[in-house]
Amino acid sequence: MGFLFALLFAGCFFFTAPFVGCSRSLLQTPQPTTALDVAEALVKTKNVLSFDPTKKPAFTPLDQSLSASSPSSSPSSISLQIHPRLSIHKSSHLDYKALTLSRLQRDSARVSSLVTRLNLAVNGISRSDLKPLDTGLEFGAEDLEGPIVSGSSQGSGEYFSRVGIGKPPSQVYMVLDTGSDVNWVQCAPCADCYQQSDPIFEPSLSSSYSPLKCDTQQCKYLDDSECRNDRTCVYEVSYGDGSYTVGDFVTETITLGSDSVNNVAIGCGHNNEGLFVGAGGLLGLGGGPLSFTSQLNASSFSYCLVDRDSDSASTLEFDSSFPPNTITAPLIRNHQLDTFYYLGLTGISVGGELLPIPESAFQMDESGNGGIIIDSGTAVTRLQSDTYNVLRDAFAKGTKNLPSADSVALFDTCYNLSTKSSVDVPTLSFHFPEGKVLPLPAKNYMIPVDSVGTFCFAFAPTSSSLSIIGNVQQQGTRVGFDLGNSRVGFVPNKC
Repeated sequence: MGFLFALLFAGCFFFTAPFVGCSRSLLQTPQPTTALDVAEALVKTKNVLSFDPTKKPAFTPLDQSLSASSPSSSPSSISLQIHPRLSIHKSSHLDYKALTLSRLQRDSARVSSLVTRLNLAVNGISRSDLKPLDTGLEFGAEDLEGPIVSGSSQGSGEYFSRVGIGKPPSQVYMVLDTGSDVNWVQCAPCADCYQQSDPIFEPSLSSSYSPLKCDTQQCKYLDDSECRNDRTCVYEVSYGDGSYTVGDFVTETITLGSDSVNNVAIGCGHNNEGLFVGAGGLLGLGGGPLSFTSQLNASSFSYCLVDRDSDSASTLEFDSSFPPNTITAPLIRNHQLDTFYYLGLTGISVGGELLPIPESAFQMDESGNGGIIIDSGTAVTRLQSDTYNVLRDAFAKGTKNLPSADSVALFDTCYNLSTKSSVDVPTLSFHFPEGKVLPLPAKNYMIPVDSVGTFCFAFAPTSSSLSIIGNVQQQGTRVGFDLGNSRVGFVPNKC
């Protein structure tokens, strides 16, 4: 597409042309330790619960705080301000520990859903082969009544963007998800809709609303669909955590800032349930043909996710280029499932020393099993158990001087830093082909789990062959996907 979209997040984003890889790693000389600001992290744990959305400046009707000042955008880019979930909904959790446990519970469900989807694909089983949810596919009127936002204050862990649906555009917050393809929005009339921050989209008020027929290619792309009256396409998407959406599959106009995209295939959900935390729907950024990225024919897109406890914003951008200092890695696709973005990771180092982990631990086999994906919707990075144990043990060895604490949920390596304002911890870096290295900030792998000083090593093991790089480890880094040249790019400190 000839234009670039940028959406400000409580996370970030960037892109436009082919990405230019970086010829050298950021690390000239590996450093054994790095500082973790304990005091600053604990202040954020208290502020996130006391943030008052009613005192934040209101957004403009179309949320069009347009500028060309996005850190990575081209002169022709359009930035649409996006608000953190915190700015719309005050957290219902009484303390940060409860918030953490809620996040981790939802994150585990998310990971389970991704793994299940991959297993079904690898084993040649489609969702339509399974028993469908009893969600009321037959509903009648008489039965019915571009910046990004961090949704983590509500326990969701997702990031949100403000998008216009229909003509004239109705503004709604939508979850941004690189692990999903189907776009959808809650629609009136509702058989069952969860609470969202904006009015529910009313199709009858949109001149561009058009139902898709069952014989259209868009309907055929769906994993799970039915035909109503042998004519109109009905979609169903379930997420493995009890969340689902069912409704009419239609084409609509999507507006990002001042630019509109016509005839985007999107679900108009009349029966929706789940933990979408105030968002009106979901914008799929996966690699499948129904994703928003694919329907744009975008050659690239990028995002930068701000701190999960932040109320600031960043951008999502389509068709923009990698800056010169981008750390690049191969983008790998799975022939069994085109949604996920696999990463060519070769190793991990702790304290400046490469760990004894075989490259095969990060590689996908011929059947489509294994490998490591990068995902905006998963919070905590998951590694195969053997790989995780090597990483965890190396990190624990470098933190013997820190007082230990009990494990918390899926975190088995925790510390009592209640008497500390700052501590040194071992450095941790991801390694890619051609000697490229991405060092992570300490705050991306040592995170607070309460407001009194308990910090945990923010990686977790998985019994699945699929590993996942989550958004906690991506925070503060612009992550780009050069789809045309099959490259993933990382630019630290570019939110």
